[in-house]
Amino acid sequence: MSEPNRSAENQARLDASPDIAAVRDYLTGLQRSIADALGAFDGTPFATDAWTREPGAHLRGGGVTRILEGGGFFERGGIGFSDVQGDALPPSASAARPQLAGRGFEAMGVSLVMHPRNPHCPTVHMNVRMLTAVKEGEAPVFWFGGGMDLTPIYGYEEDAVLFHRVCRDALEPFGSDLYPRFKTWCDEYFYLKHRNEARGIGGIFFDDFSEPGFERSFAMMRSVGDAFLKAYLPIIERRRDTPWTEREREFQAYRRGRYVEFNLVFDRGTHFGLQSGGRTESILMSMPPVAHWRYDWQPEPGTPEARLYRDFLVRREWL
Repeated sequence: MSEPNRSAENQARLDASPDIAAVRDYLTGLQRSIADALGAFDGTPFATDAWTREPGAHLRGGGVTRILEGGGFFERGGIGFSDVQGDALPPSASAARPQLAGRGFEAMGVSLVMHPRNPHCPTVHMNVRMLTAVKEGEAPVFWFGGGMDLTPIYGYEEDAVLFHRVCRDALEPFGSDLYPRFKTWCDEYFYLKHRNEARGIGGIFFDDFSEPGFERSFAMMRSVGDAFLKAYLPIIERRRDTPWTEREREFQAYRRGRYVEFNLVFDRGTHFGLQSGGRTESILMSMPPVAHWRYDWQPEPGTPEARLYRDFLVRREWL
């Protein structure tokens, strides 16, 4: 009976000491593969901006920002990798776990937002990350987070179905309960409470995920990251040549204003980066290059703009 006990203890120790190097290697490779694929689609390679924190800065570490502006297809797109360490978790990270407040931490992840020029091609966001909270004399506490969501300007049901199906399939090997759970979380998270309005058609979102232990949690995060191109490339390939008008571009800029509002008011990743003293240029690369606001604007009934609000910016089951 002693051997199984030793085996369980060894596994517990392994799970208590996550393989941070393996996560880092995966994330840097993911950033590179997505930038290569989307740069090839656009016809414009992503520029590379590597950065490190100055000695004595509040945070240690660095990262790489891959940025594309004024491309043939993407008006703006950014894919950021960061790996930073600090002496105390910022409030946005310890809010759900107050017992961890004051611990040192290492946070690493890949986050991207792509803004196509064509209003019929949706904006997309994806993020996968790991955070480890450390305290001398105690086992590190780790968790994974991330997900992806789609923000159409003009809605197409087949695009929404495809996006959600790929998200579901990425999670299915890890439990049939995860997609409905993470979809609901996404619907609730990407919601502008002050507008009583969804940001888009959702997808999946998860945070503080470590229930199955390190190896399986890491595998689940990898599955989500690896699914991104399968979820997004077919949609923009299908829509890239759809004709558009200046009226549709104006509506796109108006809807992008909602994107800005969400990122600045509600987004935990933005808050974490700013509260922890992160690199502002990389944190705010998700902002669209052009956004408009109109006073008390309402779509005209019967228009495609009204259909977006009626059929897509509502919580619904796509599968």
